[in-house]
Amino acid sequence: MTKQSHDHNFKNLFLDFPKETLEWFFPQAQQNWGKVRKVEFIRQEPKKRKLSDSSLALDMPILFFFENQQLLLWLVEFQEDKAKFSIYKLLRYTTDLMEAHPQALVIPTVLFTDRTKWRKDVVRKLETRLNDRLFFHFEYIYFKLFDFNASDYYYINNPVVKILLPKMNYKEDKRIEVIRHAYSGLFQLASRMLFDKYVDFIDVYAQISEQEQKSLYYEIIQHKETAMLAQYIRDKGMQQGMQQGMQQGMQQGMRQGMQQGMQQGMQQGIIQSTKENIIEVLELRFGKISTEIIDKINQINDPAKLKELLRKGIQIKEIDSFRFIR
Repeated sequence: MTKQSHDHNFKNLFLDFPKETLEWFFPQAQQNWGKVRKVEFIRQEPKKRKLSDSSLALDMPILFFFENQQLLLWLVEFQEDKAKFSIYKLLRYTTDLMEAHPQALVIPTVLFTDRTKWRKDVVRKLETRLNDRLFFHFEYIYFKLFDFNASDYYYINNPVVKILLPKMNYKEDKRIEVIRHAYSGLFQLASRMLFDKYVDFIDVYAQISEQEQKSLYYEIIQHKETAMLAQYIRDKGMQQGMQQGMQQGMQQGMRQGMQQGMQQGMQQGIIQSTKENIIEVLELRFGKISTEIIDKINQINDPAKLKELLRKGIQIKEIDSFRFIR
């Protein structure tokens, strides 16, 4: 089976949380230059040396403006498959950005997201010297999520950290606990719209099974600190993957406040909310979308179909009305 890449979804994560990402991956920036005053995303694709070269499209250049006038151009590359990483391509892209933005300090960063132990490391730097004379040196900030222990980050108040928890290292018997902390932390730190968006992302990249969804729901309702999240799941109707577990919970006396959410009126509200979430996700990723796509989305009233479209909206690389809605 071909391994599904989520690199574009990680790119979207940095688009939604640029300051929080910088705070975790490169805290020295604000320590040295003060608070971030402005953020700009450089959306143009890097120069291609070959027409077939598309791997650099996953790079994410973010321009930060700080209180003391410092400009930081943070170049982030996402790699789920380390075999596709090339330090030479990263170098070329870095020098292209240095040429285009001579006033900015360009800092290249590579985030490896696969949950595997490597037998062989990637190339971390390039250097040319003769005797004691250094002619060339290039390196980048290296992050491999699997090198981080998930339990060490349970109580870090950063939504990016919470979303990435299931990509970190943990024992298999702690998997449900890790995902619960990811859900609850994201619920506390992000807007409801972004929570809905990225809880789906977690489900997809963590490959949560139906049985795990049931276990996860029971974990959520059993902890006081996740009581509000449990109520939100009931009210919002996010129980599609956890529906059986929720019904069992209702049989155990949890009908109060849930029955209204299961009635037709709430169902219609859930359907409308899902439509709005799909449109919001598409506009966040691709800008203004056509009325044709919006009309097609609004014509759908099947909750399962809308859920499928929401996931597709998070995963697709480009928008096409014919392929997006069939």
